Amino acid sequence: MTAADVNRTILAVWRIEQPRLLTSLSRMLRDVPLAEDLTQEALLAALEHWPNSGVPEKPGAWLMATAKRRALDDLRRRSMLARKHEMLIRDFEQEQQTMPDPDTALDDDIGDELLRLIFTACHPKLSREVRAALALRMICGLTTEEIARAFLQPEATIAQRIVRAKRTLSESGLAYETPRGAELSERLASVLEVVYLIFNEGYTAARGDEWLRPQLCNDALRMGRVLTLVAPQEAEAHGLLALMELNASRAAARTDASGDPILLMDQNRARWDRLQIRRGLAALARAHELGGGRGFYALQAAIVACHARAATPDETEWPRIAALYAELSALVRSPIIELNRAVAIGMAEGPAAALAIVDGLAGEPALKNYHLLGSVRGDLLCRLGRHAEAHAAFEIAAALASNRREQELLKRRSIEAAERSKSR
Repeated sequence: MTAADVNRTILAVWRIEQPRLLTSLSRMLRDVPLAEDLTQEALLAALEHWPNSGVPEKPGAWLMATAKRRALDDLRRRSMLARKHEMLIRDFEQEQQTMPDPDTALDDDIGDELLRLIFTACHPKLSREVRAALALRMICGLTTEEIARAFLQPEATIAQRIVRAKRTLSESGLAYETPRGAELSERLASVLEVVYLIFNEGYTAARGDEWLRPQLCNDALRMGRVLTLVAPQEAEAHGLLALMELNASRAAARTDASGDPILLMDQNRARWDRLQIRRGLAALARAHELGGGRGFYALQAAIVACHARAATPDETEWPRIAALYAELSALVRSPIIELNRAVAIGMAEGPAAALAIVDGLAGEPALKNYHLLGSVRGDLLCRLGRHAEAHAAFEIAAALASNRREQELLKRRSIEAAERSKSR
């Protein structure tokens, strides 16, 4: 195995194990920023040692043991908190004596622990705009660039928010906990947003070599299910769970054998998970029962439900989907929602009507570097027979895409449009 292969392996392992390390250390230390620092140190140690010693048989356990050793060293150095440190050190040492296999620590209920960590990151002392960014950075290991793309914000702005939030957490001594009652309701909207963004990153990765990150989807689904138990009367919790269940039901059909994307209208619907669809529809019905059928997540779930109920692409209720997007757009002003509404209009009323909406979005600052604007425009131009323009639109979209699989798909579509243009 070459050094480059080892580094790729380390980063792949890190993507999987980082949330587990962070949640375990946060629970033990009651200090989330310190826990993140220690997980980063464990990664650096792996980058230093594994190229020479080889990848351990149990890499997650190696990272956990390394992080715990660093934690003990750090606690011993901080004499100003001697009493707390002695208690934590004693707990650590007792745990080491009763837990001979380090992998045991990695088998905890990660859903509950991740959720507790997200609630901590979403404390009211942090401003709303920094909560989700902090959670995505620390809990999911997303880069500031990936988070900036999710929020359509400059990378420098997101970086500043994360630094300020970590400083606030460190200085305020906030409890590592899942709150109850009024405190839970106060934080719930931010927590739902974080879980939603975690799922989205797993469902369509912003960058990297793979289009899907199943671990993130699974973590988000687990947390969504826990949230409906923690807050059973919160309609939006059920709406979010419905949205994730319905989207996740298509996972097996979204890529081919080589991992390349398969677009919605080309998917084999026999591969959609019918049990998961039923769970999603049940969660959506519960959101309606609680009076939240017109919430942000429930409306999106209703849109996905239209696809889930259609046995074939031709049976899709595009006028209803367009109407739901219009309702969603009135609820939350977003150029991305408008872009999605344009797609539905294009299917319901024709590509010319949709192209007028898309061209009207071209000047939106938030979409300046958003690759799907060019992708949607290219598709509409193809359907109008304007293949040379479609080729140019797909080229722009491919240049902006950060995910390799998505970029290759857009390049293929660009080539196809160019060939059709020449054949006319």
